[in-house]
Amino acid sequence: MFHAKLVPELLCSDLQASLDFYTGLGGFEILYERPEEGFAFIDLNGAQLMLEEAPEVTGDDRVWWTAEPRKPYGRGINLQIEVEDADVLHQRLLDAQWPLFRPMEEKWYRVKDCMFGNRQFLVQDSDGYLLRFFHDLGKRSV
Repeated sequence: MFHAKLVPELLCSDLQASLDFYTGLGGFEILYERPEEGFAFIDLNGAQLMLEEAPEVTGDDRVWWTAEPRKPYGRGINLQIEVEDADVLHQRLLDAQWPLFRPMEEKWYRVKDCMFGNRQFLVQDSDGYLLRFFHDLGKRSV
């Protein structure tokens, strides 16, 4: 089983609600889980996340919070996740009436003497983690 060299682990207030979002709407699949620990390892074409229900919920004596938890969790970070077709995922979220943080856009980013394009949108999961889903538009000269 392949694991990426960097896999964020997101603490969540309700593992099932998070799984409903990521697998139901986001298209992720569960690679493995430990329900007795409130844990799931999920993947979307190599974009991997670990989800763990907060110790306050599971009763685990390990405390991972570095400060008092308040939603939205993950303030100050957004996770960029490449997908095959951002429009399909975007429409799935719209159909489910899931609120978007930022609507679909075409955005070009300069890297040295090239511009790299993304078709992207931002959405928050059920705990407020900010996710930027995109698909590649290619590159062009500055």
